[in-house]
Amino acid sequence: MLEAFGLSDPGCVRSNNEDYYLLAPALGLFLVADGMGGAAAGECASQLAAETVGEFVWRAGKCDTELLPSAFAEANRRVLEEASRDSSLEGMGTTLVAALDAGREIFLASVGDSRAYVFHNNTLTALTEDQTWVQEVGRKLGIEEAQLKVHPMRHVLTMAIGVSEQLRVHSYRVELAADMQLLLCSDGLHGVISDEEIERVFRTETALEDKGKTLIEAAKKAGAPDNVTAVLLRVVSLGEAPLAPAAADRN
Repeated sequence: MLEAFGLSDPGCVRSNNEDYYLLAPALGLFLVADGMGGAAAGECASQLAAETVGEFVWRAGKCDTELLPSAFAEANRRVLEEASRDSSLEGMGTTLVAALDAGREIFLASVGDSRAYVFHNNTLTALTEDQTWVQEVGRKLGIEEAQLKVHPMRHVLTMAIGVSEQLRVHSYRVELAADMQLLLCSDGLHGVISDEEIERVFRTETALEDKGKTLIEAAKKAGAPDNVTAVLLRVVSLGEAPLAPAAADRN
């Protein structure tokens, strides 16, 4: 069983918030989506993708390693379909990172550059790998980190929900332990404050809500040029997966 807290903020520059998060503890499902596209397209993409994954998991009524990748594929189909029906939504897309409680382990899936971290034994570790030009091209070319931080391609995604029918989903599984904590976040957080800063927040003996608010405020103090979203999870108990047909709680 996981305790959860989620929070999203437009940041210091943008007037609208294209991020979206979903907390569905009855399903053991938690996710963050970071939308992109003109006008309201990004907001539409992130919410549609998140709700599609929630509905897919709800209807499945089972929990296995293929559930999230299959749900992501359905979300990709739905976003592409919606964009094809409405010209004002053309080109919309979203990143997506999700965690599914499987009892004694957690299944993760990601597309794009929204991330999942685990905090255990007083150490923060990134669990997901960004699907970005920097990660998949720049580093393989041997470009130095200092140059990558200012490279004109540094914000370019190599994969997103709703961009192509050919979807690459990264999936992971992590064995849970008592009091382990996890973080799902958009790049509005991890792209602005360092992993070391995030780790310092998790080291504090405070409630998830307090940690979440501290992380958002830290991003805003650093300028927060993008929307900032964080979902924090803490292992309360280990047992059977909670997944069962039930209404999901949405933000």
